[in-house]
Amino acid sequence: MTRARQDRLLGLLARDGEWATAATLADALGVTPRSVRSYVTAVNARVAPGVAVESGPQGYRAGPGAATALRAAGDSGTPRDRLHTLVRALLDSADGIDVFETADDLHVSPATLDADLARVRGLLGGTELTLERSASRARLRGTEGAQRRLLSRLAHDEMDAGSFDLAALRRTLGEGSVGAQAFGPFKTELVARLGELGWFVNEFGIGDVVMHIAIAADRVARDRPLETVAAETRSEQAEVAAIIGELAEQHLGVQLGAGDLSHLATLVLTRVVAPGAAQADSAREHTRAQLEPEVERVVRDVVQQAAAEFLVDIVHEDFLLRLTLHVQNLRHRAREQAWSRNPLTRSLKSTYPMIFEVAVFIASGLHERLDIPLLDDEIAYIAMHVGGRLERSRRADQLLTATIVCPGYYELHELLRSSVDRSLGQAIEVVGVETRVDPDWASIDTDLVLTTIEPAVPGERIVRIQPFLTDADVERVQAAAGRIRRSRRLARLRTELERYFEPAAFVRGLEPALGEQGVIRLLGEPLVAQGVIDADYVDRTIQREQLSSTAFTDALAVPHALGMTASRTAIAIGIADPSIPWGDGRVQVVALVAFSETDREAFQTVFEQFVEVFSERDSVQRIVRRASSFAAFLDELVAVIDG
Repeated sequence: MTRARQDRLLGLLARDGEWATAATLADALGVTPRSVRSYVTAVNARVAPGVAVESGPQGYRAGPGAATALRAAGDSGTPRDRLHTLVRALLDSADGIDVFETADDLHVSPATLDADLARVRGLLGGTELTLERSASRARLRGTEGAQRRLLSRLAHDEMDAGSFDLAALRRTLGEGSVGAQAFGPFKTELVARLGELGWFVNEFGIGDVVMHIAIAADRVARDRPLETVAAETRSEQAEVAAIIGELAEQHLGVQLGAGDLSHLATLVLTRVVAPGAAQADSAREHTRAQLEPEVERVVRDVVQQAAAEFLVDIVHEDFLLRLTLHVQNLRHRAREQAWSRNPLTRSLKSTYPMIFEVAVFIASGLHERLDIPLLDDEIAYIAMHVGGRLERSRRADQLLTATIVCPGYYELHELLRSSVDRSLGQAIEVVGVETRVDPDWASIDTDLVLTTIEPAVPGERIVRIQPFLTDADVERVQAAAGRIRRSRRLARLRTELERYFEPAAFVRGLEPALGEQGVIRLLGEPLVAQGVIDADYVDRTIQREQLSSTAFTDALAVPHALGMTASRTAIAIGIADPSIPWGDGRVQVVALVAFSETDREAFQTVFEQFVEVFSERDSVQRIVRRASSFAAFLDELVAVIDG
């Protein structure tokens, strides 16, 4: 466990790339600051040359040797590494392994190997595989397809944050594996050949597909092909199968059989996002003809419900078409249990919690209507579709208005306005130009004032620029626009939070033993007592948590029910110091939010901006350390918001 926490500490520092105090890291790991210091010493002792973790007055951060240490963590003799080695041995031998010989090979005692075999049984849940033990021999029983799914799970476990990593694939299959060779050229040519057929391929998905191709090549080379399954073959599937077969022989030296080619072609086609742009309008009708009427009908219904529930503009034909195709592909993947990993899941959840929440709502509807078991990574793909649609529809709403103050000299002010429009048109809209040397500054009421002369009174919204716009001018205007947007968002947040917080629903000292459900029920009690919500709302909040963790940052969880059925909007706050487990991580603040039907717009403001405040590590520590009471919590939160 200690070694795992050392690796977890290194991973946190490498991911963030910033200084972190021992106290902050201790909260994230659920240990003491003293343990953090010992972990840093141990990690640095493992790396030579180079320092994996740097120390300084501000705490710790990833050093030049961090990447080396992370790679070493995957190659070391850790319990996880030993477990994966054991699973590979079981998969490679149809007759099983000798427990005592394997223990000798791994340099562990037979008792330790028995414990590892018990952990292997834990990995087999839902895989349709069983581990049999007879005297000194242990063997896996199950179909070839089930064994490959287990290999896929091991490969994903080896990969950081779900992103494709060739070194991790080689660790899973073994350095001498046929399938782990020539990955780069194979993938490049596969994507190019699919492009020639007119398909646009999801790069995240195709990386996952090539991993399955590598596993197939390795298993076929060991004389473990997939059984041929008689099924109707579409022309597109036959084309893709032919390409995979050709590339496998060319780059991997393996001849894949009909069963493998059919399976892999299906995986490729179910990761196709949409027809390529080269197919233009004809592609839309071609795609529509391929859609299953039931899936299209369900997607339309669920999206319309989400649009009404969250007041978001997502009911657009192109969006519905793309999402339906994605869901149809997802349905096929579900049948194959071939899930797609998404390396952006964590960042999507923490940076765009509102978009992710809409995706969870849609995913829940799809699960109920189409019986699709959805994982966080799959929900993240839906969130990417939703985010793309919302980005198109709300760009105009984010524009700030601006007035240019530029005393006239020939066409100078016209040239400046043209430059501003060209360089900053996506961020601001120029609605006025003042050409006097003594304008009435007080009457200018736009969000920004861009001036080539000194203003009468400096202000946050006034930016001094040159008559001929420079790159430095553009950066200053963008920075000022960002500050204004942030201050407005946080000002709205402060107003909303002061209105919705419940002083009686504040708990300091959440205990890890309560678990997620216990914490939700504890925070829900005072809201139920005040008639804000009923017991059913608490139960539905727990159900929502089971769909996808509401730990939107490394410090904050925001449990809530999907339906906005509270009598009024209210927020209960729980503080954990030290942190408590939540989802796959740990949190220090839990905000149980009860939303009412009449506060739909507040949902977006509170949800996104509240998460934004708690995404800043220093702010979290300040609030948690000083929030000894509700009044102190609110004071610190407001101070952080006001900046």
